[in-house]
Amino acid sequence: MGLTLPEGGAGTEVSAMSPNWVTTRLDSLSNWARSNSLWSMPFGTACCAIEFMASAASRFDIARFGMERMSFSPRQADVLICAGRLPFKLAPVIRKIWDQMPQPKWSISMGACASSGGIFDTYTMVQGIDTIIPVDVYVPGCPPRPEAFMEGLLLLQKKLGEERRPLSWVAGPQGVTRPDPPCMRDLKRQERAAANILPSPDEV
Repeated sequence: MGLTLPEGGAGTEVSAMSPNWVTTRLDSLSNWARSNSLWSMPFGTACCAIEFMASAASRFDIARFGMERMSFSPRQADVLICAGRLPFKLAPVIRKIWDQMPQPKWSISMGACASSGGIFDTYTMVQGIDTIIPVDVYVPGCPPRPEAFMEGLLLLQKKLGEERRPLSWVAGPQGVTRPDPPCMRDLKRQERAAANILPSPDEV
């Protein structure tokens, strides 16, 4: 229903069709709601956690993406963010946290140490948290800047928007369809190779 002003200018009349309406699919609407209300479970063990804290500060403000609530309770979290290296002593801990998180859930591997062990190629460090829990987005860097983390967050939101999940326990397919995420290194290779004018360190 919508209110319109008649041509005479006196009074108002109710139109049968409002100009302010939109149509969408129910799964697209639910994916939009999920991707814009992610509650993160920070698991910071090193310098990457400092960069993650900076991304939540006023300069970068990840509250713009619906992540202002840091959930330090795994039962109320949607996305696990491993920021920093992971010793083998902490491997059972992060696995337990992951198992306590309710479905649907996702994870971000932030930094080279969490993704591949980084410079800590030793017997005490896990060489990539994807050997312990499934990883949805890898954020490279040592440590990655808050801009890199926010790019990874946007990639995760895009991935969530393309997922297909069951909307009922009985109707429709019950499986989860997830798209294959693109490799940003390959997508940006030509752009980076064409860059021949680089700013000086004082301008960065």
